[in-house]
This record gives sequence, structure tokens and C-alpha cells, in this order.
Amino acid sequence: MKNAEPKFNRVVIKVGSNVITQSDGSLNDERILRIVEDVAILSKQGIEVVLISSGAVAAGRSEVTPSKKTDIVAAKQIWAAIGQVKLMASYQFLFGKYGIQAGQLLATKESFRDRRHYLNMKNCITAMLDNKVLPIVNENDSVSINELMFTDNDELSGLISSMMDFESLIILSNVDGVYDGIPGHEGTKLITRIDTDSEDLGKYISVGKSGFGRGGMMTKCSIARKLASQGIDVFIANGIRDAIITDIVRRKEIPYTHFVASSKRATGVKKWLSHSDTFAKGAVIINNGAKEALYGERATSLLMIGISRVEGFFKSGDIVRIVDEEGNNIGLGRAKFESIKVEQSIGEKIRKPFMHYNFMVLYDRNNTKQL
Repeated sequence: MKNAEPKFNRVVIKVGSNVITQSDGSLNDERILRIVEDVAILSKQGIEVVLISSGAVAAGRSEVTPSKKTDIVAAKQIWAAIGQVKLMASYQFLFGKYGIQAGQLLATKESFRDRRHYLNMKNCITAMLDNKVLPIVNENDSVSINELMFTDNDELSGLISSMMDFESLIILSNVDGVYDGIPGHEGTKLITRIDTDSEDLGKYISVGKSGFGRGGMMTKCSIARKLASQGIDVFIANGIRDAIITDIVRRKEIPYTHFVASSKRATGVKKWLSHSDTFAKGAVIINNGAKEALYGERATSLLMIGISRVEGFFKSGDIVRIVDEEGNNIGLGRAKFESIKVEQSIGEKIRKPFMHYNFMVLYDRNNTKQL
């Protein structure tokens, strides 16, 4: 089946730190203005936009030098607290010139870990859009701790795009997209289109991270492929280029990488689960019979009789990984029983499933993408 043309009625736009900050870490007001102009054009056309903006820590770093007794974690919290105020002040002032009311929304992983919190976040953004308020989302770096931090705002933008069931995500970085080698080296070319069945890109991509950001191109590609498999078009482009957002929406022939959306769209619960791998509390190891049943043609829930052993502690309702006998992660889902109950009932024929099919996602047999 031929993939449909991308739609841009509802768009998430993610702006990286290196797009809107200068080399000294201060905000690049000229670049922020160009981004605001593009978003304002989309808004005036009736396109719903959620803006995910990095830059708070980088902006705050240029404003204060913490004392020597302040550790790096506390320093980043201070920079985030100061920089977030600067960042939102810039956005509110500039969007105000176009008659657009902007609102701040700070998120942590806890906002997505629990299904109820997840829906609360979704309802908040929906209400803002319904009332013509442009949501500007950033991670709450002032209160996040390492184990509860997003990989970077690329991960956050993926969660928001999936949660809101938007049609497209535009990730703005300081390069034109994904290359088949090191950008700038002779013979290296930009990969302009990546389909859901395209080869693994890991051999091409450097794992290095850019100046003020926490993530790199590997993270962006991983998130982009996951979203594309859910039916969301993803574009990685150079945010330093003027009019980059509107040019993508107008499908102008400019350099960028397009991760083409699958024609198959996931359900709301499946989308939540597909981004919940870092929230997993434990794991169940399943036998080969259960594995074959899960990968069979019929939709199948995971029963107690298919579980060989339990790893970690979890409660009913927690996200739990599914692992095969060879130690491969083959999926995850929401547990209906706590780990102690599962350990006591391993191998028993209990009618109520440990994990219902509707609350489970599986990876393909090569563990490269979700089914």
C-alpha cells in the first residue's frame, strides 16, 4: 500500500538547545524570532501546534556561576530555574506580537508513568488548544533527577506527539537530517527518506552528543522510527535555516530527513505503552510456548501458565517487561497481578490473564521495532 502524503493539521515542533542558543549559552533572540514567525504562520492557518522547546539550562548557564560547593546536579537545577523564566519571557513577548497567547507546561517522566497522569497531561494540552493557547512544553529540569529524566526533549516530543495523536513531528536540530556518514566528509550524503522497513541506521550514526543538549542523532532516529511505525510522520531538519518549518509544511524541496508514517495507526493505550519501556518496574520470563502464542496470528494475552520466573518487584497496574528464555526483551505491558502473586502462581492454569493483549506491545522477532 502506498503511503499517504503527510498531513500537517496538527503538528508538534521540537526545538533543540543548539538551535536557539549561541556559543556562549545565551539565547539567540534572532533565531527564536524566526521560529516564532513560522509557528505564527501555521497558527493563523488554523494548524494546531505544540512547541517543545529546549534551552532553559543553556540560557541559565550564562546568567550565574554557582559557588564551588555546588555540585553539578544542583547547578543544572539553578540554571534551569533561571533559564526557564528567560526562555518563556522571550516566547511570550514574541508570540504576543502576533496576537498569540502562549502557555508554559513543564513535564517530568512521572507525568507519563501512570495512565491517569498521562491522561491528565493530555486533557491539559487539549484544553489549551481548544482555548487558542499555544502550549510550550519543556522538561522540568529543576526538579527532575537522573533516573526520572527524559533522554532529552526528543523523547518528550515523541511522547507528546503520540499522546496527542498528532499527524506530524518536526525535530529541529543544527544539522540537515540523517546522513549516511559523518556530515561534511567527502562522499557523505543526506538520507532524505526513511520508510518503516528501511535498514538499521545504527552503522551510520555517531553516538556523540551536541554542545548544550543531552541527546544525539541516535536518539532522534530511534524515536522517529517508533513514531513512524505508529502512523506519525517525522521530519528531522536544520533549525538554523530560515522558514524551515513552513517550508516543510509546504513540501518545498529543501534538505531534511523524512521518516515516513506507516498506514497503520496504533490505539491510544498501545501508544502509551510503546513509550513506556523506561518506566518498567520488573520483568517476567516466559517459556517458548507462550512466546510462540504471542507471536501467533491470533491476538493472545499472556497467561500465568506461560511464565517461568519473575525478576524485580512490581504491583498490579505497573509496566512490566516480557523477556524470553534467551534473555531477549520481546515486549511489555501492564500487569494485572503483583510480582508476589505471580511467583506463587507460576505455571498454574488461571483463567484471568497476567497481561491482557489490549495492554501489551510486542517487538518484532529481530527486536528492531514494535508490532
